[in-house]
Amino acid sequence: MAGGRAGLRVDRRLLEHLSAGRQIALVSGTNGKTTTTRLLTVALGAGGDEVVSNETGSNMPPGHVAALAGTHAPRAVLEVDEVWLPRVLSATGATAAVLLNLSRDQLDRTNEVRMVAGRWRAALAAAPRTHVIANADDPLVVWGAGAAPDVHWVGAGLRWQHDAVGCPCCEGRIEFGEGGAWACRDCEFARPGVEADLVGGGGGGVGGGPTAVWADGRRRELRLALPGRFNQANALLAAVAAEACGIDAGAALDAMASVQEVAGRFTVRSFGTGEGEGQARARLMLAKNPAGWDELLDLVAGSPAPLVVSINARVADGADPSWLWDVPFERLAGRTVVATGDRYRDLSVRLQYAEVAHSTEPSPVGAVTAAAAGDPDVLVDVIGNYTAFHDLLGAPA
Repeated sequence: MAGGRAGLRVDRRLLEHLSAGRQIALVSGTNGKTTTTRLLTVALGAGGDEVVSNETGSNMPPGHVAALAGTHAPRAVLEVDEVWLPRVLSATGATAAVLLNLSRDQLDRTNEVRMVAGRWRAALAAAPRTHVIANADDPLVVWGAGAAPDVHWVGAGLRWQHDAVGCPCCEGRIEFGEGGAWACRDCEFARPGVEADLVGGGGGGVGGGPTAVWADGRRRELRLALPGRFNQANALLAAVAAEACGIDAGAALDAMASVQEVAGRFTVRSFGTGEGEGQARARLMLAKNPAGWDELLDLVAGSPAPLVVSINARVADGADPSWLWDVPFERLAGRTVVATGDRYRDLSVRLQYAEVAHSTEPSPVGAVTAAAAGDPDVLVDVIGNYTAFHDLLGAPA
């Protein structure tokens, strides 16, 4: 981001100037931004145009400037931190804005989520030319997008409902029902009708998945290499956004099927023990907050694979790890679990109260090799928060 920071000091309107003449799509939300940005970038590339993106995840204006500078690509997809969305929307005059979800994140420095939704609402109401593609299953997203002139509602699901029980319209209580339905019991605020939805299917990777169903009668089975229903929902949001940008949704989904990993997420790595015990193989996954952990614990539920859980509390993670007590680690009972990372002791206490038998290993690589127990055929699942994930992603093979 260094070049972007320098450029913005020279010209405070540099992002606006670099966005001029381009078709810009923004992706924002608490979880899934990087993956959805990648999927939408590939989808828009299906039209044959060059597409530029801030693929490293530098999702504030310096990162956006760095991505756009030095390229004449006619299309751009920018991941945007949810707090920064109003400013970036104003600067870029985006053609499309994809809104995924809102939940608690980095408790020591991130705004209360209803405040973020309110700021989205004001910014989007003042953006008449922006196609808003929004998750109809998240009440906070619906509130944030509800004042926009042009909204494409998508049934993208919401497993983590704990941050959305208070009605942002009247301060009453949101009640969730079957099939994604929700409504405030004290006012008329409720789930809107959707343009596209997911029906059936499971959370697997390549092969059978849910069917994307459009209100106009179109149907398309989703076949992604990326695992998890949350990624299938991200792909549907990206497909609707691609169509709003002039790319056929079917062609967009075909293009997205080739994406196998995103910035290291779901990549499989081998780690040497350095002690003559061979290699240990691990699938790396990233979860930053209770909502993200809830999704990934559901993904690995029922798997017999050993699991390494790695937790840090550095600047990029947020210094407050109390969110560990909101994560349903009880689901891991009966698994082989190893706790690691800078805050492995905090994690170990949480696992003990969840009645999850586990071992501890301060070294993340040591934790992977301990979980593999010398068996090169074992694929260890690893879930870590931000810097913990990157510690293993960048560790020597």
